Amino acid sequence: MAQTLRPYLLATRRTVTAALCLQNFGSQVVERHNKPEVEARHNKELLLQPVIISRNTTERVLIEGSVNSLRISIKIKQADELEQILCRRFMRFLTQRAENFVILRRKPIQGYDISFLITNANVEQMFKHKLVDFILDFMEEVDKEINEMKLSVNARARITAVEFLKVFV
Repeated sequence: MAQTLRPYLLATRRTVTAALCLQNFGSQVVERHNKPEVEARHNKELLLQPVIISRNTTERVLIEGSVNSLRISIKIKQADELEQILCRRFMRFLTQRAENFVILRRKPIQGYDISFLITNANVEQMFKHKLVDFILDFMEEVDKEINEMKLSVNARARITAVEFLKVFV
């Protein structure tokens, strides 16, 4: 883990761990329904104050909690147009496979690249510390993956340009 990334991930880890105190809470509007309150937003008193942890202007995490669910939205660093395209394609690839990732939302929150929704049922079925580790590992690895893809695209472009320009030399 890079030294500049460590405080950002540590703050995110502590905040997510603190917000993961979820419990089973039925809907106060419809009987026998248990919807994630962070998504439904029926009662304002059941929602926690949203927290934004920002590394810089282009990289941030939004953590929205409620009594029975937690939504984590991540904005990934995109320095140039190539990184924007790679990030958009990679996130689309992941969201199309959201059923394989139990906590991944199909559609991210406006202004963010990807979102996770953790409900009280997820916390009951899985270990809390493993959920937090998964999200933090995802945050680390997605940045590395996009950088590797960018290097690969640049290397392929260089080889193509060399082959194309050999005709003119």
